[in-house]
Amino acid sequence: MKHTEALRILACCAFAGALLGACSPEEAKGPASRPPVPVVVATAGSKTVPVQLRAVGNVKARRTVAVKSRVGGELARVLFREGDEIKAGDVLFTIDPRPFRTALEQAEAMLARNLAQQENAREEMRRYEGLVAQGFVSRQEYDKVRTEAVSFAGAVRADRAAVEEARLQLEYCTIRSPIAGRLGALLVNEGNLVKANDDNPLVVIHQIAPIDVVFSLSEKYLPQIRQALAAGALPLTAASPEGGETPVAGTVSFLDNAVDSSTGTIALKGSFANADRRLWPGEFVQVVLTLRELPQATVIPTRALQAGQQGSYIFVVTDDNGAEVRPVATGIAYGEETVISQGLRPGETVVVEGQQRLAPGARVSIKEPAAQTAAGESPRS
Repeated sequence: MKHTEALRILACCAFAGALLGACSPEEAKGPASRPPVPVVVATAGSKTVPVQLRAVGNVKARRTVAVKSRVGGELARVLFREGDEIKAGDVLFTIDPRPFRTALEQAEAMLARNLAQQENAREEMRRYEGLVAQGFVSRQEYDKVRTEAVSFAGAVRADRAAVEEARLQLEYCTIRSPIAGRLGALLVNEGNLVKANDDNPLVVIHQIAPIDVVFSLSEKYLPQIRQALAAGALPLTAASPEGGETPVAGTVSFLDNAVDSSTGTIALKGSFANADRRLWPGEFVQVVLTLRELPQATVIPTRALQAGQQGSYIFVVTDDNGAEVRPVATGIAYGEETVISQGLRPGETVVVEGQQRLAPGARVSIKEPAAQTAAGESPRS
């Protein structure tokens, strides 16, 4: 038994010696003695960072008018081209005015006839007033003449109303734009008969300058939105989801008075001048709402952050080119950067590439100057 136990101890010693022989001298000495790990670094910066909310919005025309005819008749002329920009009051269509001009002349003739008869009846009534006072005619005869004069006066008032109605119908033969905007497709061509107030419009006009964008945000942001609106105008931008263009600037013009209980969102509307016609009715855009700004916030590139069981951490390069593990508390993200609310000071150097090969206390070699991968310039001009 003693002989067997001695052999077992001897075998274990031999195995341990083999393991020690396999290890390099650098590994046996620990991380600080290993060759430096090449890394890319950046310098933590300090800047003003906007607190923003993002959503997908839908562009809506400020006003939309479906142009219809208020009189029936033949569509005589179309005085625009599809897609034209027009001003309020511009003539769009004319309806054949001849029947309405004839109706106006008939109404004016009827008015002239009844005016003459009214004047004659008044003269007759004045004569009968003197005769009845002298007893030459009876009171009954005077009342008959007086009633006839009153009847003609009523007929004249009706004729005047008929003339105004005929004149109005004639004016309706010229169809003008009620708003400034952009015309859509022509829906009825010249020569067609149109009905008064038909369900089908002749053309649709969209007002696109100014224009609105409607969007929704989670109800959890409602207190912050209300607080920001109480402080003044709330800025926002809209841009194509594909990017590539400078966002269009606007302001929040409407906050709904109730939260949609089915979706847990609150509706908002933004107003944009849209002088360059960048926004188009019906399109979807990426909306960015700026609630407030964080002055002198500490920021680093987001790619420097690492996720661990205890939360986020980063590798900080010390003065002697060592790698120090630093737990940090993160704030909002802005572009390719993230705000560090605790655990880091502006000016400290952090590793942004090569973290996978690092260990606490390891030596590093910087591949690029820190100035080339710094945390960037302020997002505001």
